[in-house]
Amino acid sequence: MPPQATPTQASENPMETVLRECPGCGLLQILPTLSPGFTACCSRCGTTLRRARSHPLDRSIALVLAAFVLLTVVCTTTLMRVQAAGMTHRADLFSGPAELVRRGMSPLAAVVVFATVVAPFIKFLATLYVLVRLHERRPPAHLRRMFVLAEKLTPWSMIEVFVLGVFVAYVKLGDLVKIDLATGLFALLALTFIVVAADGMLDRDAVWQALDRRGARQVRTTPAPAAGFADAIGCETCGLVSFPGPDHGRCPRCDAVLHARKPDSLQRTWALVIAAAVLYVPANYYPVLTVLQLGAGAPSTILGGVRELIASRMYPLAALVFFASVAVPMLKLVGLSIMLLAVQTERSEWLLERTRLYHFVRWIGRWSMIDIFMESLLGALVRFGAVVTIEPGAGAVAFCAVVILTMFAAETFDPRLMWDVASYGTQSGLRARRLAPLGREAPS
Repeated sequence: MPPQATPTQASENPMETVLRECPGCGLLQILPTLSPGFTACCSRCGTTLRRARSHPLDRSIALVLAAFVLLTVVCTTTLMRVQAAGMTHRADLFSGPAELVRRGMSPLAAVVVFATVVAPFIKFLATLYVLVRLHERRPPAHLRRMFVLAEKLTPWSMIEVFVLGVFVAYVKLGDLVKIDLATGLFALLALTFIVVAADGMLDRDAVWQALDRRGARQVRTTPAPAAGFADAIGCETCGLVSFPGPDHGRCPRCDAVLHARKPDSLQRTWALVIAAAVLYVPANYYPVLTVLQLGAGAPSTILGGVRELIASRMYPLAALVFFASVAVPMLKLVGLSIMLLAVQTERSEWLLERTRLYHFVRWIGRWSMIDIFMESLLGALVRFGAVVTIEPGAGAVAFCAVVILTMFAAETFDPRLMWDVASYGTQSGLRARRLAPLGREAPS
């Protein structure tokens, strides 16, 4: 049984004991002071509420700075060189998007550049700026907005996904051309490990608490005596529970607009899911790649590419492509539809399982971009005329749209509505105002 603090222990340090609303089920809970290496989980649905890290700010500065430097190296060096029929082509981070633009797929090129360069660059720069200036005696107020920007860009910064796309492209090229790995690829691999370590090390709650302690803005986090916890609203951006009154208003810490529940969550999620489902048909019907070798070849769909990998006995790679490009989009569409229907039909069964499904759908959505990154790189590298040429197809554009729409759908859905209807039998956004004694505390 995981260790659990008592209310007395939690109140010994009022500066670190905080009130938190669970983003998974909406339960209000008091989080105790956590020792480094411990995790606080929701006592009702198990959603992670806080992970405490040792030296969360100083180590994060070093990791984010290293990531920023490595990203600069990746952007300015060659990733791969391929040779065929006495000709050589080089590819860097921008070669794939440039080839997509040349073939009239500018929207797809913009998505690739944003996910692999723009979003990571802004995220690293904003995070580094915030962490460094937090050491000042009186940090500027705009650090809050900078940190919010960095957090908003995190799902769209896809360095880790791009690396898998490069790996798939490398394996597929093995039988077609001679490949030489360049400096940029090794820097990209190092960058991936640094990004994973930086995201795992950064204690976001510690950053917000440092901003609260050293900033000039005063945050009221205790209710008026007569109100109790009836008007408490948790900020979806920074997690602060405040008491803004009936007009809601804005979060006193990050200035985000406060809502008891995400506005029009069901309608907006249904619209995005239906649009993604419609585009899922052309994404699988139209070819995503065409491989022409010695004048012969045929367009290949997503499933066709999986069959080719199986025929070549590349079973692990075939499983990876099938999971990322076929199973995950279908799982997101079906999973979100199940959760939406459960709210609208006021179902109370399998609440824990549906909440876990939501967190999984939200986390895994970005990994479907593996196929897009792979096709972008292949199109840039393999351009040897009649000898061998790979051309991206129209299906890639539709598939990319499916991935983006389902990611937005996961963000617009509010899983707390599932618990609302189980408690009240209504979708009106009523919430249980019971104050849980403590979140569970367990080693991470």
